[in-house]
Amino acid sequence: MPPGPTSETVASLQDLIAECRLCPRLVEWREKVAREKVRRFADQEYWGRPVPSFGDPKARLLVMGLAPAAHGGNRTGRIFTGDRSGDWLFRALHKAGFANQPLSIARNDGLRLKDCYVTAAVRCAPPQNKPLPLEIANCRPYLLRELDLLSRVKVIVALGRLAFDVSIASIGLKEPLGARPLFKHAAQFELQNNIRLIASFHPSQQNTFTGKLTEPMFDKVFSLARKAID
Repeated sequence: MPPGPTSETVASLQDLIAECRLCPRLVEWREKVAREKVRRFADQEYWGRPVPSFGDPKARLLVMGLAPAAHGGNRTGRIFTGDRSGDWLFRALHKAGFANQPLSIARNDGLRLKDCYVTAAVRCAPPQNKPLPLEIANCRPYLLRELDLLSRVKVIVALGRLAFDVSIASIGLKEPLGARPLFKHAAQFELQNNIRLIASFHPSQQNTFTGKLTEPMFDKVFSLARKAID
């Protein structure tokens, strides 16, 4: 993918992302889910396209997720919106002062982020929530262009191991460790450009229902982020 135009903005980049068809497997899956739906959302029109990032373009906090959920972002058209993971995320962001409300159910629900931007390593819902390495690579140029445009970012909260690895691969560690960085909840690392990376377990039901991730644990991550940027 060639570099973006000099006039590119965060908003124009999201418009471009929403039209992407680079990954045939993901295109087929996201559109199949949007056609077939599930019973509880049978009366809703699904987005069924790559899901744009959103938030404050002047944000100092960037939240990095894995990919849209099949019946969450792939349905609503906004990342982490309309699913249980998003319930956890926006509740935590609201507590930490990064969101004006604790709930997010639709693109037009009034949610506004302040000093925070939410993105993902992959922009299309993948089968079984598992994107392939080539699909991650295809999406990375969008992320790199996004990082260039989000010039005030000081902290990245990576939700899950994949988002953690993509963050490091995209920006680079400030001090190479000589070994693969250890992913651990609330662990902190320094990236290039004086950006701090904070690792977090993903707020998926697999983690929250089992108690691997509790609400106090998740709140702690955004408390650390708040302290790092203030």
